[in-house]
This record gives sequence, structure tokens and C-alpha cells, in this order.
Amino acid sequence: MPWCEECAKYYTPNSVKSDGSCPTCGDAIQLPEGHDHSHDAAVADDEKTPWHFKLMVGMVVVYLGWRLIQLFV
Repeated sequence: MPWCEECAKYYTPNSVKSDGSCPTCGDAIQLPEGHDHSHDAAVADDEKTPWHFKLMVGMVVVYLGWRLIQLFV
């Protein structure tokens, strides 16, 4: 996980700038070994939505649909 010594804060790989610097102070961030910034955009495009998020959205739709039916009955 990327770590900024100046801010004493962890960052997600997607939150650092494209050149690998801290979004807050601009210092270089220490990255894990073997991490390549040019690969971040491609990885983010290939990621899929987790199944449990899809399940949660489906359950919310069912719940709100049921509440809508109860409103008119």
C-alpha cells in the first residue's frame, strides 16, 4: 500500500497522482515492490463489480418497490 512519509498517511493506488506523488503534499510516495503506475489505469478498467454489491443493489430495488406498492394499497 502506498505510504507518504511527509503526511504519515496510507493512500490507495488509485488516489496517488499519475507520476507517483502524494496528492496532498506532492512528495514521492513509497510504493510496494513491483508496482507500476502506468498499469493503474488499465487495472481500474478491468475490475468488475463485486457480487455482494450487485446483491445489495438488487435487495434495495426490491425493498423500495415493495414500499412503493404499500404506499398505494
